[in-house]
Amino acid sequence: MEKKYQSLSLFEFQSQFPDDDACYQYLARRKWPDGFKCEKCGHHHYCKGKQKHTRQCTKCRHQESPTSNTLFHKVKFPILKAFYIVYFISTNKKGISSTELSRKLSLRQKTCWSFKRKVMKAMKSSGNYPLTGKVEVDEFVVGQQEEGTKGRQNKNKQLAVMAIERRERGISRIYAKVIPNASSKSFRPFFERQISKDAHIKTDQWRGYKPLTDQYTHLEQVPSGKKGNNFADMHRAIMMLKAWLRGTHHAVRDLQEYLNEYTYRFNRSNMKQGVFQNLIDRMLTAEPVFVKQLPSD
Repeated sequence: MEKKYQSLSLFEFQSQFPDDDACYQYLARRKWPDGFKCEKCGHHHYCKGKQKHTRQCTKCRHQESPTSNTLFHKVKFPILKAFYIVYFISTNKKGISSTELSRKLSLRQKTCWSFKRKVMKAMKSSGNYPLTGKVEVDEFVVGQQEEGTKGRQNKNKQLAVMAIERRERGISRIYAKVIPNASSKSFRPFFERQISKDAHIKTDQWRGYKPLTDQYTHLEQVPSGKKGNNFADMHRAIMMLKAWLRGTHHAVRDLQEYLNEYTYRFNRSNMKQGVFQNLIDRMLTAEPVFVKQLPSD
């Protein structure tokens, strides 16, 4: 039986990455696949730097490590444990909490939380692969029930919009974004980034979608139907997302980061590219993030 995607088993992961040296060597190969290139002057020749795994440009003498200017930049704990965090996050079907990472890796929960947030930064959609074909869009709220609010209104709850791409066997891809309100002004940036202009889009009859027909000529508004029957797959996708948030993370404040994590993993469930390798590559090309830049949760 063909695998849905290439995923390292824990035994294979441990064999490939037995120690810190193996991790640094792997990062170097992924960071400089075509050979070393100095980030300052572009020179291709190097010698060993002062510290292990560091490369020094022979022209301008700039020193660079496999982790510099990446999301692994200045990690304060063994790089092997950082690899384990990426591995658990990318391969666990339902993700993993920072508390569970702390227990597995004997690291402080705050340390695991901080690095997990960096990994989640790499999971943000590039916007290069918009949804095509049959697409459905709807909004939803995340948070506890609030008194005095109804419908699309919210106080402390967070409002988000989700789009799903439908295929014969159900949902193939999804994207989601936190929005301030259910207006066309809030919807439009999400549509422009994540949905193809040629897509056949179905939404409910909320007035906020109607102005988008100037750009999306195949947008159709239909009644939700009894108990939302006209959007059964969409409602199922939203319920699955909410169940994941409650079951794995219990409560979150910076919702967008968690939407990025969930949709990243969902969209790669049918891909044959190694998810772990893909996430490592994304972390190597992303700008470094420091703990003080991360929002508190």
